[in-house]
Amino acid sequence: MSEPLLQGRTAVVTGAAQGIGLAIAQAFSRAGAGVVLADIDGDAAVAAAATLPAAIGIRCDVTSEDEVAAMVGQATGAFGSLDVMVNNAGFVRDATLRNLTLEDFRAVLDVHLVGAWLCTRAAADVMREQKSGSIVNISSLSGKVGNPGQTNYSAAKAGMVGLTKAAAKELGRHGVRVNAVQPGLIETALIGGMRPEVIEARLADIPLGRIGQPDDVAKVVLFLASDMASYVTGAVIEITGGRGM
Repeated sequence: MSEPLLQGRTAVVTGAAQGIGLAIAQAFSRAGAGVVLADIDGDAAVAAAATLPAAIGIRCDVTSEDEVAAMVGQATGAFGSLDVMVNNAGFVRDATLRNLTLEDFRAVLDVHLVGAWLCTRAAADVMREQKSGSIVNISSLSGKVGNPGQTNYSAAKAGMVGLTKAAAKELGRHGVRVNAVQPGLIETALIGGMRPEVIEARLADIPLGRIGQPDDVAKVVLFLASDMASYVTGAVIEITGGRGM
């Protein structure tokens, strides 16, 4: 039997207490990694980590430079390295352009984009010295095609693509890869508030004819985190069932 894909490696996943982040942490754990589950809800992160072997849960506000630095320090302190960083933390505050407040615009950009930048920068400081590492940014199909009522979210997720490509060019010579994924309609709490007719309309645009599951995203992120993707950097992979192609 071949060795698990991430055996002996350390991964940090932000926004890992539930949904896509938790599915990624679970996939990494099955692949042999020591995993740090970070979330703004520290208690939920600790509870989720308790269900996995070789995992710790911590509170981290990804918009705080100090908390991000502490998160990376806890990962290296607990497991001795930092080999994978997944920037997944995020939330939505949807409203039409007319009704969206500046506060809510900035809040969404801060968590998704500034948070991803802070985590990428902190992880890169460790990975440069190791001459290896993989950073995966969780963007969204909304960052490619745009969604009405999501000028903040779409802008943030599009910005993560630019961040991914620029960081990939900077860090490649150090052996560090940076990639992004763009999930589409995935069965998470974020779609729980969508009206049934909206979900049906989006399903009609999905060639594979189903809503995606968090594990559909986790499997692609695991590929990008592993040596199977050793010659992949600066890539943006859509996980949409074909919607928006």
